[in-house]
Amino acid sequence: MKKYYSIAIDGPSGAGKSTIARRCASAFDFLYVDTGAIYRAVGLASLRAGVDRKSASEVSGILPGLAIDLRYNDSGEQRMFLNGEDISDAIRLPEVSICASDVSALPVVRSYLLEMQRQIARTHHVIMDGRDIGTVVLPNADLKIFLTASAEARAQRRLKELREKGIDTDFQSVLQDILYRDEQDSTRETAPLRRAEDAVLVDTTELNFEESFSAVSQLILERFFTVDTVEKETI
Repeated sequence: MKKYYSIAIDGPSGAGKSTIARRCASAFDFLYVDTGAIYRAVGLASLRAGVDRKSASEVSGILPGLAIDLRYNDSGEQRMFLNGEDISDAIRLPEVSICASDVSALPVVRSYLLEMQRQIARTHHVIMDGRDIGTVVLPNADLKIFLTASAEARAQRRLKELREKGIDTDFQSVLQDILYRDEQDSTRETAPLRRAEDAVLVDTTELNFEESFSAVSQLILERFFTVDTVEKETI
């Protein structure tokens, strides 16, 4: 039976997990899986349906009608589809971030999506990022990384990202969103955000993107490769 390798990258909202994981997946020929986008899809669906997103009974009522697909374009970019609609941009709106945090706290939602995530890891070499990948989704991942940064640094990065996408917002609003999600993700009863005991801590508060990418890449090189097996221009 073929062995597929898995890398789990966990951390708080806005730490740069998705950007770094996507770049590393491309560099090392792993499949990138943004699990946060999957929860955002459920959050968007709950927002559109007008249900109480903190109510397990109301949210569970819409789950059977959801067809959530992860597709990849020619450049390897993950695109999220909900009932056939490309929602990749819609799920990045600030109000959907709040919804995603709320529904992700519900055990019924986490259970619903757990097998989807594990099945991908059983059939591909993956870099998967989220809040509970190393602790719950892939507890036996071959490499676990906990990526973090200060709330202020994360808010500045998220603000820049949103403005580049044409989304009009301000620093305080983004910071409050970050702090709200930190509180929700860290205190929920089911699969709270926490660093796995065997996860390597990478704090990027004082690092730019290239430095952060280099730090994570080095961990991957040390775990899976020898210097001779990877072209130097990869990193």
